[in-house]
Amino acid sequence: MNGAANPSMLMPSVDRYMTREPYSVSSDETLARVRHLMLVHGIRHLPVIDRGKLVGVVSDRDLVTVESIPGISLEHVEVARVMAKPLQVWGETPLDEVGELMTKRKMDCVVVQGGQGVQGIFTTSDAINALTDLLRRATA
Repeated sequence: MNGAANPSMLMPSVDRYMTREPYSVSSDETLARVRHLMLVHGIRHLPVIDRGKLVGVVSDRDLVTVESIPGISLEHVEVARVMAKPLQVWGETPLDEVGELMTKRKMDCVVVQGGQGVQGIFTTSDAINALTDLLRRATA
């Protein structure tokens, strides 16, 4: 090498910036429960886990969509009816690969898997925090 640093050695993995141990719901819970969790904890995405296995993800956009349907109550709609297929990565996945994947798939979050199942969630908010941290480090 010509003295330049190897970029892959400098790229942090997604587990450095993800939200660890995210709140989650099961597919048979109601969207009213999802709304409650999101409001109380100030979050916009929840992994959907059934019997220890990741089966989906539900977002605040899903709630807004359902709420816009006349005569439909969040108390009568199960998560399974609106959850999306989750985009999954491993905790060791380099941050730039996660960013490219999210952009390519137009996803606002990825669920981060580890040896014991869901390890965390990485959202666009986490991506902004990562960008801010990396820019500060680069200009320090």
